[in-house]
Parts: sequence; C-alpha cells; structure tokens
Amino acid sequence: MYNYKTSGVCSKEINFEIENNKIKSVQFIGGCAGNTLGLSMLLKDMDINEAIKRLKGVKCGHKDTSCPDQLAKALESQIK
Repeated sequence: MYNYKTSGVCSKEINFEIENNKIKSVQFIGGCAGNTLGLSMLLKDMDINEAIKRLKGVKCGHKDTSCPDQLAKALESQIK
C-alpha cells in the first residue's frame, strides 16, 4: 500500500495499491466522498500509465490541480 500526501485539494492523502502495473485499490482521505469513491471504482484494475494519461492535468474549478490530478502525480511517483 502506498500513501501520497496531496497538495492544493480538499483530500488530504491518497492510499493506493498497485500490482503488476495495475491499480488494485484507491482510497482518498477527505475530499468529495461520492466523486472520490466513484473515481476509485472506475480505476480498479486499470493500467497505471492509462490512468495517468487520463487524469493528469484535470483541474477542479479555479484550482491548478484536482484529486484526479493528484492521483496521477501519486502514480507517477511509483513508476520505476
């Protein structure tokens, strides 16, 4: 299980599991509960590179980042 401290968003951290380059689970601590839960369910078993491609650069309102963008950064931090 990996832990990523977020920045610039409502969620405080993201916990996630990767196995064989696929997302096994994602849990956002804080943030918009329905949106983050839905995002977590959609990403299950997705290739991490595909998730990064889809999520990187997504903005939340006037913010320069979002929970999906923060997750992309978290996943990038685990690419070897």
